[in-house]
Amino acid sequence: MKWRKKRRRDPEIAPDEIFLDASNVPAFDRARFEGRLEKPLSQKTFISLAITLGALFLILIIRIWDLQVINGAIFAAESAHNSLEVATLFAPRGIITDFRGIMLAENISKTDGSVGRKYSLPSLGQIIGYVSYPKKDSKGIYYDTSETGIAGLEAEYNSLLAGKNGQLLTEKDVLGNIRSEGIIVPAKEGGTLRLSIDANLEQLFARAIADTASSNNFIAGAGVILDVHTGAVRAIVSYPSYDPNVMANGGPSDRIASYNTNAGHPFLDHAVQGVYTPGSIVKPFVASGALTDGLITPNTTIEDPGFLSLPDPYHPGKKFIYKGWKALGAVDVRKAIAWSSDIFFYTVGGGFGSQKGLGIDRLGYWYQQFGLGSQTGIDLPGEASGLIPTPAWKKTTFNEPWYLGDTYFTAIGQYSVQVTPIQMARATAAVANGGTLLVPTLLADATPVSTIVPVSPTALAVVREGMRKGVTEALASAINFPYVAVAAKTGTAQTGVHNQYDNSWVEGFFPYDNPQYAFAVVLERGPQGTGEQAVNVMQQLFESLHAENSPYVGQ
Repeated sequence: MKWRKKRRRDPEIAPDEIFLDASNVPAFDRARFEGRLEKPLSQKTFISLAITLGALFLILIIRIWDLQVINGAIFAAESAHNSLEVATLFAPRGIITDFRGIMLAENISKTDGSVGRKYSLPSLGQIIGYVSYPKKDSKGIYYDTSETGIAGLEAEYNSLLAGKNGQLLTEKDVLGNIRSEGIIVPAKEGGTLRLSIDANLEQLFARAIADTASSNNFIAGAGVILDVHTGAVRAIVSYPSYDPNVMANGGPSDRIASYNTNAGHPFLDHAVQGVYTPGSIVKPFVASGALTDGLITPNTTIEDPGFLSLPDPYHPGKKFIYKGWKALGAVDVRKAIAWSSDIFFYTVGGGFGSQKGLGIDRLGYWYQQFGLGSQTGIDLPGEASGLIPTPAWKKTTFNEPWYLGDTYFTAIGQYSVQVTPIQMARATAAVANGGTLLVPTLLADATPVSTIVPVSPTALAVVREGMRKGVTEALASAINFPYVAVAAKTGTAQTGVHNQYDNSWVEGFFPYDNPQYAFAVVLERGPQGTGEQAVNVMQQLFESLHAENSPYVGQ
């Protein structure tokens, strides 16, 4: 047997495999490793890699076996009894403050651990409003997750105050223990609403209105104090009010029931939504128009014998008698404002004898220029417009023609004239500031919005003088003080089927020489003979301010 001779591989590398022609060197791309010698991986390397991968795969198989076979039933049961819950993170509602930062509406912790709303000035109920809290069903599950403004500023600025709710993911075991939790969506807090209201002035004003109304048997009342340069509302009162804390909490039920049966209608914002016959407080605006139109001059004198007598064109020999409240003799426009001469304003409004009157069209024009009978634009919901009657309105409403007597009564704020307290405060501010009709606002630092009343500055100066005389010499003397100069106009409007009730009004501004604030107050449906009581509201307010050295009265 012949042994096959094994060929031995020559380990040596032939010279022609080593040496290269120098001319070929530049042809190699060094970046691609051309021209380099490569040594293959050894067999040991492959064996080590295979062993390592095999060990890792074996560990994985063992772990799967443990989870699925050995402990699978235990883990499955535990997983089945664990639960994931997505809970609502309620956003804190924005606070409401007065212009100095005093809290008017804030968030507090309730006894059940939830967060509620607290209102520090219940007298501002209709103005601030209240909220409706998130609601649960019988199983404790929320079906309404919104804290929503229901009335007043809470409703008007709900989008600012509400914020945005977040979400919390919670894992619990079968015993209800929290295994883990984390915020999915963070809650966004509501914005702060800073008002132009002065909380202290508001309290004193509300007390003065409540005291005067209750002691004289008025069923309701309202008042507004405005900055005459910006339209910022410094105080606004609607009496009687409801407690927003009671309304937000939904009880006590008997308290809410009493609101519904109260003759003063606590849910009505009397300052903005209440409409009233103004009576004589319209006379400064009629005088402004008549002076501007040139129908009268500051020196025009009209005799006031206490009545006007006109022939009845439909019944020969008979006369219409239009009575004034008192015979005042010869009066000019200043005295007519101060002493509230009906005869003067009958004549100026509708004409009499040789004195030409404005007529209903021009009378309506001037009322409208001062903003009467239309919304002011105040940032509160449900503002009423009121009414300035016209011949077309009467024809549509009653199917009757317009008479001269209708013009007479419209000129003294009677007949079907309807206004709101906020309108009267705004119009009075326009007299005080020289003819700028501002949009009232409850926001602090709001940019003033206004229009110009096309009235003579001289006419307004004369009217202001008449209103000042009303305080120093005539019907508003209850607010004649040495520490603050006030100008004002009072008014009384009879209401009821037999005119058995009085609505009492006062409007004005202060200080007289440099007006800063205008006001209007109405007391609703008091007994006959109580028509001058509204001025006592301002008397009490000014005395309270003086007692505490308030800057409002110059201290």
